[in-house]
Amino acid sequence: MRETMAPTIDVDPGDPNLIEIIRLGGVLTGLGVLFLTWFAVRLVRATLTRVGDRFTHRRLLVNQISTLTGFALYLAGIVLAVSASVSLSREVVLALTGTAAVTVGFALKDLAASILAGVTIILDRPFQVGDRVTFAGTYGEVISIGLRSVRLITLDDNIVTIPNNKFLTEAVSSGNYGALDMLIQLDFFVGVDQDVALAKQLVEESLTTSRYVYQKRPWLIVVNQVVHESYFAVRLRAKAHVLDVKYEQEFHTDVTERVLEAFREHGVLPPALLHRELPEVTPRRKRAPAKEIPQPPTA
Repeated sequence: MRETMAPTIDVDPGDPNLIEIIRLGGVLTGLGVLFLTWFAVRLVRATLTRVGDRFTHRRLLVNQISTLTGFALYLAGIVLAVSASVSLSREVVLALTGTAAVTVGFALKDLAASILAGVTIILDRPFQVGDRVTFAGTYGEVISIGLRSVRLITLDDNIVTIPNNKFLTEAVSSGNYGALDMLIQLDFFVGVDQDVALAKQLVEESLTTSRYVYQKRPWLIVVNQVVHESYFAVRLRAKAHVLDVKYEQEFHTDVTERVLEAFREHGVLPPALLHRELPEVTPRRKRAPAKEIPQPPTA
């Protein structure tokens, strides 16, 4: 009776498998590292936020330190978690190189681009945490620069999240660029028949006596004649710096209330439709026919 032998499969001990790649005991360690990293970032940011509120003149610097610290902690935590969970032997690295390249290149291309863009924003610093920026029609204060996105808080308290890679291809403007003070522009309109010199003086007084104005920076009032809501009007554009960007709305409200009250007290009126009366015109008499000029006699 012939004995049948089962086919044998040669196994190359150098080929990595799942057990060799992932350290089962290290997975829990990696998760613990990620949790501790998240907790450390929350703790550091909360502590630095309280420090910034206590020392107002250093608030933007403290916010920038908080962002850099959080960014570094997240990167370090991810590296440690991966190192604890995955075996990084030479064979495993060679086996995973192609897979990792394809994954990053296709499935995670947007995330990888955002992370690289975040590093670029941190190094190039087109804006900083605490800046008032305008991006794609959205205006607000930068409250965080993360690995994937930048978060803005608008003046009506909406949180807007923008991927980091968007800032590499589109223009962004910063109103204060790392400074506490920021230039504010306010427009006031009066009728073309009003006392423009008096109106300008009232705007100047209201602007320079506001509790929110930054007196160490220059201010300016520009007067132009414009068409405002289908009326010819005189525009008084006031430009001054608010002492802290967080008082932007308070500064705008305070100056506007002062100007309107001063206009009302001194009788300075807003633009209106004016009817111009023309004087009576005396009809012109017909011109007498021109006299003929005598011609010289011909030879």
